[in-house]
Amino acid sequence: MSGNSFGTIFKVTTFGESHGVAMGAIIDGCPPNIEISEKDIQKELDKRKPGQSAYVTQRNESDAVEILSGVFEGKTTGTPIGLVVKNQDQRSKDYENIKDKFRPGHADFTYFKKYGIRDYRGGGRASARETVMRVAAGAIAKKTLRMFGVEVFGGVVQIGQICADSINLDDVYSNSFFFTDKSKISELEQFFKNLMEAQDSIGAKILIKVKGVGPGLGAPVFSKLDAELAKAVMSVNAVKAFEIGVGADVVTMRGSENNDEISKEGFKTNNSGGILGGISNGEDIDVFASIKPTSSISKNSKTVDIKNEEVDIAIKGRHDPCVGLRATPILESMVAITVLDQHLIDRAQCGDVKRD
Repeated sequence: MSGNSFGTIFKVTTFGESHGVAMGAIIDGCPPNIEISEKDIQKELDKRKPGQSAYVTQRNESDAVEILSGVFEGKTTGTPIGLVVKNQDQRSKDYENIKDKFRPGHADFTYFKKYGIRDYRGGGRASARETVMRVAAGAIAKKTLRMFGVEVFGGVVQIGQICADSINLDDVYSNSFFFTDKSKISELEQFFKNLMEAQDSIGAKILIKVKGVGPGLGAPVFSKLDAELAKAVMSVNAVKAFEIGVGADVVTMRGSENNDEISKEGFKTNNSGGILGGISNGEDIDVFASIKPTSSISKNSKTVDIKNEEVDIAIKGRHDPCVGLRATPILESMVAITVLDQHLIDRAQCGDVKRD
């Protein structure tokens, strides 16, 4: 188990390093006859592309996707889909002075201890560059889910201490912060100006909402839908916490507050986030991911090198002051991949079950 594949029926395997020749993916198990084009995938990739604003990394990548296999005359064939995105703007020299040092907050130390070797150029496989192929695969998953009436949306609901007072997912892709409350944009602009002057970084919290999933998706015990979603979300770089529905706030609630009462019209509230006992209940699925501050900051800090000698380190290069800003399309993709995979598993086991 190398950890480079995700999914059971709709299975995604990615390959490539941050400063390698290209990033790639193989998608197996995609249903046939799904209309898909490079343009469909590119639309999603452009949402996470670097260099789109002053508040993200200025690495200049077009992220142009090429379909290598599995699509014929504009439709999926049911065979493995091969995708590739060439790396164009690697600056490996930016990492030459820290190649023997372990960056605090990064996977340098753990990768070296596990494998006895590491790709220090931008973090190799541990780099967020790897997520470009998750978004490419997610584009196909989203297109397929729409056939079943399912839509996946997301947006940033908190950056540092700045929280959204209202959530409008239609506003997300019209501002540089992917924020769900446009009344906070001027406050965020000033916050990031101060943050970047301080050469520091900040964390973020993101909501992913799934609409249109009927009741019955998922399975009890080890394959709970929320457990599968947690694995998907926690597999994304820098994610440190996963919540479903009201999440961690359940510890302050009484049962009478937390329980979603049921009427013949349906559930009166959605504190459960659309999942009960690991199975979808037909309400919106609400997933939250908390992302840590970018580990690469130019402030001087302490670490050790490969000889275990204490050294100073200051990380130069092109880094996001908040990795959460570009994480929304990545998390949307991982949730879409999971929901589609669970849908295909459910059809295989329970295809004749009536749920009206």
